[in-house]
Parts: sequence; structure tokens; C-alpha cells
Amino acid sequence: MGIFDFLTGEFIDVIHWTDDTRDTMVSRFEREGHEIKYGAKLTVREGQSAVFVHEGQLADVFTPGLYMLETNNMPIMTTLNHWDHGFKSPFKSEIYFVNTTRFNDLKWGTKNPIMLRDPEFGPLRIRAFGTYSVRVTDPALFLREIVGTDGEFTMDEISYQIRNIIVQEFTRAIASSGIPALDMAANTGDLGKLIATAISPIVANYGLTIPEFYIENISLPPAVEAALDKRTSVGIAGDLGKFTQYSAAEAMTAAASNSGAAGGGMGAGIGAGLGMAMAGQMGAAGPWGQAPQPAAAPAAPPPPPPPVEHVWHIAEAGETKGPFSKAAMGRMASEGTLTRETMVWTAGQDGWKTADDVRELAQLFTILPPPPPMA
Repeated sequence: MGIFDFLTGEFIDVIHWTDDTRDTMVSRFEREGHEIKYGAKLTVREGQSAVFVHEGQLADVFTPGLYMLETNNMPIMTTLNHWDHGFKSPFKSEIYFVNTTRFNDLKWGTKNPIMLRDPEFGPLRIRAFGTYSVRVTDPALFLREIVGTDGEFTMDEISYQIRNIIVQEFTRAIASSGIPALDMAANTGDLGKLIATAISPIVANYGLTIPEFYIENISLPPAVEAALDKRTSVGIAGDLGKFTQYSAAEAMTAAASNSGAAGGGMGAGIGAGLGMAMAGQMGAAGPWGQAPQPAAAPAAPPPPPPPVEHVWHIAEAGETKGPFSKAAMGRMASEGTLTRETMVWTAGQDGWKTADDVRELAQLFTILPPPPPMA
């Protein structure tokens, strides 16, 4: 190597930084002894800033471009002496490259449930999570307040602090917003803007900004969600009294159609009784979540419900006929088509029995009609 190449290598230095990690925020340009030579070329790419630190003090910030480190474009160098001391730089300085692009898809979430007073449900606990992006807007302030002398500063080193700020401001904003829990899903956009506005002054003290903030989900505790699902089901059912009566009728019909199964009649009777009891309780309790309103004056007790008339099925030649009312069964007994040995069944009866074994039907064969009038 010639003497000219040797001199060129000593006087000219190239300073630049490329990064493919996608999480590095600040990187210090490493040079043995931190020696920066006079006339060195500094390349700052788009999405970067370079911070020049001399003797522990922040000297200058370079935006994207190509710079020649000389006294005419670096005022700090005018205060430095001994630039003519041969091939060695007479001063030691540091250059920090700061990534000014956005760091996207950063996660935030509430570690513990947030207590708030809901206007509809009262005291309530909720959880929330989402994403945000962060960007360095003041490299000098960020280096001075956060990075310090760290030669390799990544997003993970500050994301925890930012998440704490987000959760704190989210808790304060959500507790004072007065928005019902059922309406929060429709107002996540406005809540996000409200929280981002509250966060911005705090992170600005670090030289950062939050250009995007999103609330992906606001959820209730599992027990509250289960109760809410029940309330929704009741609302869909509409009139609880009619719905209960309809369900009881459906159960009786299903039991009657399955009359051949053992115990089917007993199950139908139990289902009917439970259905009537539920209908009475629902009517007394009123709408979901509301206490029964006191009556203006004590009312007379209601009359007892009318007796349920049984209907009967008859088995003849392996086929089932009916149902027949008791009056129809009486006419059949008088006509002789219903005898004491006829197999009959009704809801609540344990299997098929002869008409003579059923007390209610046995009376049809003992009551004789009065004598005919005289001609």
C-alpha cells in the first residue's frame, strides 16, 4: 500500500448504521477508542437521526443526509483544538444512531381487573387489551432521559414502562367516562382517542409520541358474562308466563307421544306440575332483575285453579285410540263399546290398566240411568 493510500485511510472515515432487527431504537457507532477523525463522512438515512456526543455532552443532532464532520458544519468543532496533530484524532466523541420510524403492533393489557361504577350494573370489574405504536420524535431528549450511555437500546427496555402508563391512563379515563359497559364496544374508537390524548403529554417527556392506539377488546368477568347471557336469553323469550306455559305444554305433548315408554306418564305429570309452578313464580317475580311492586291495597286471594280434566286413551287390537273425555267415555260405557276389561291410559297413570281398575272410570259402570217415564 502506498503512502497516499495510507494517509487517505487515516484522515477519511465513514460513519453509518443499518439495522434489520426491527426492535433496536438506539445504536452507538462503535470505534476503537471512540475516535472520530476530522473530515469523516457521516451518513444518516431516512428513518434515522444521529446524535453527536463530545466529552459526555450532547453536541448536535443530525437529520437524514450526508455530512462532512468539519468545523464549518459542526459548531462544536470550533471549540476543539489540535486538529493538526498528525494521523491520530486529538478528541474522542460518540455518535448514537436513533431509529425514528414507528414501532408497530406493540401489546398492552390490564394485568388485574379494573374496578368501576357502571350506571346500569353498579360496581363492576372489567379487563381490556389492545395494541399501540410508538415513535421517537426528539432524539436528543430520548437519549438524555432514557438511553443514557446504553450502546444498544431496544424497544423491550421501555415497552413495560409505556404499558404501565397506558394502563394507568386507561383506568382513569374509563372510570370517569360514565359509559355503560354494554356500550363500551360501540365507543372503543372514542375511548382510544381519549386515552391517546392523555398519554401523549407523559411520553412526550421521554421524547416519544404514540401515533396509534387501539382498544381491541373490553371484557367482563366470566361470572358476569354468564349472568348477562341468562338475561339476554330471558329477553329473547319475551313474556315469561306465556313462554313457561308453552314449554309445559310441549313437555306434556312429548310425554303423551312417548306413552309406550315406562314411566312416561309420570314424567309428563311432573313436567306439567313444574311448568305451572314456574309460571306462578315468574308472574310473582315480575320482569328480570326487578323486585315485585307492592300492591296499593291487599287483594283478596285468587280462587283455586279449576281441576284438570283427564283425557283417556283406549287400546284395541294393538292400536291406540283417543284421547276421549270422561263424558265421551260415559257414552261409550252406556253404548257397550267401553267395558270393564277395556285397557285405558291417561297422563300420570303408571302404564295401561283395565277400566274397572281405574276408580274414576269404574263409576261409569255402577251408575244406572233412572227408569224411563211411563207411557
